Amino acid sequence: MAKKELKTVEDFPFGRENYVLMLIGLAVIFLGFILMIGGGNEDPAIWDPSIFSFRRITLAPSLVILGFVIEVFAILKKSKE
Repeated sequence: MAKKELKTVEDFPFGRENYVLMLIGLAVIFLGFILMIGGGNEDPAIWDPSIFSFRRITLAPSLVILGFVIEVFAILKKSKE
């Protein structure tokens, strides 16, 4: 019967800092999508210009892109451990 080896820190593909950065990136992406929601109107005959607000057109997509940049950085960053 083969003996199971315990995983050491060196066996993991990323270090703790990488995982923290990945979680931060996911939180930024999630925040961007949260800022995009809304703007719907129950009556289609009434125009609601809030769908073209700064928050939905500029800020939210910028946060999503920033989150993906953080994710790529977290993956490519060499772990110190």
